Amino acid sequence: MALYLYKATDQSGKIVEGSLEAAEEKGVVEKLHDLSLIPIRVQLPKEVQAVSLDISLDFLFGRVTSRDVLIFTQELNTLVNAGLSLDRSLEIMVELTENKKFKEVIQNVLKEVEGGSSLAEAFSKHPKIFSRLYTNMIRAGEAGGVVDLILKRLAEYLENARETRDFIISALIYPIILTLVGAVMIVVMLVWVIPKFAIIFEDLGQTLPLPTRVLLAVSHGIISYWWLFLALFIGGAIGFKRAINTEEGRIKWDKIKFRIGLIRQFIKKTEVARFSRTLGTLIRSGVPILEALNVVKETMGNMVFVHAIADVRNKMKEGENISKPLEESGVFPPLSIYMITVGEETGKLNEMLLKVADTYEKEVKNSIKRMISLLEPLLILIMGIGVGFIVFSMLMAIFSVNEIAF
Repeated sequence: MALYLYKATDQSGKIVEGSLEAAEEKGVVEKLHDLSLIPIRVQLPKEVQAVSLDISLDFLFGRVTSRDVLIFTQELNTLVNAGLSLDRSLEIMVELTENKKFKEVIQNVLKEVEGGSSLAEAFSKHPKIFSRLYTNMIRAGEAGGVVDLILKRLAEYLENARETRDFIISALIYPIILTLVGAVMIVVMLVWVIPKFAIIFEDLGQTLPLPTRVLLAVSHGIISYWWLFLALFIGGAIGFKRAINTEEGRIKWDKIKFRIGLIRQFIKKTEVARFSRTLGTLIRSGVPILEALNVVKETMGNMVFVHAIADVRNKMKEGENISKPLEESGVFPPLSIYMITVGEETGKLNEMLLKVADTYEKEVKNSIKRMISLLEPLLILIMGIGVGFIVFSMLMAIFSVNEIAF
């Protein structure tokens, strides 16, 4: 048995907070239903602490994160699905939301809805928080009278995207830490340790071995011209960022990445998964396919795919099916084309697109696992070579000074 903290609402919309013991989260939900309460949030205490830390960090940076939007969507879906009016559901969400900036946004959304605007129109006034995909799905749900169902699908989409992103981040944490620790260790040796040996060698006035002279020159260069290296690094980073922020620069950079074999395959799988998940979710929610392709185009991270999808949309406007233009684009893998073709032929395009997304998301995760399994020993090898060269160079100098033959 574990202690769960919960937030719920009664039939009148009043928020109730407390704790219950149960073997699992499902048991808490059942107990709340028995008490005629609508569960909104059920968490273990440690999960609440983790969320509180995230909220504190969000407050410091003054931002609304994807996690905030995901929780909002899940909880709004729970309230609307329970039969509460949209106005009252939004009022409750204002009370529940702890991120101050997001609370203001929801208050503005509530004000717009009370003023007669549709929910999609209210969301569209905050494009930095609610994407075009989000507002288009809500608009389709309002047109079909199935907002609760659309909110559920949106929550599933956002949760899937977040899980994929969290997996990638968690997989990269160890290699990044390993790289930083290795780099710091080598810099410390070059800046503080090597100069002390340099003084000893200079006093002896003896010609040093070539590796030692190279190492001392590198150490001297870093100490004397660190500001130049720093300026070049910062200048290069700023110049690169400005270049890829232009449409022409980003197209060139994306094309360069797309020509590198290993990176090309990873980009393909990632973009195909994103394309399929987004398009499948939009079509499933009732968004017309041409409009959906416009939205999908904006979610792509690589300009090669952006242009390919634009071409697909133009050809579909002329009457073609989606599978043929996708094949002609040359950027979609054969398996995805085959599955999409089957979806068209069977009239289950949205379902097949979601299966394509599942397939390639799994491949992306497997690719990351393989890449990390190769990257970790490679980083250790590189750091070993770096540290080994420093130690070897110092030993050569010491042995030469003492006239010890190798």
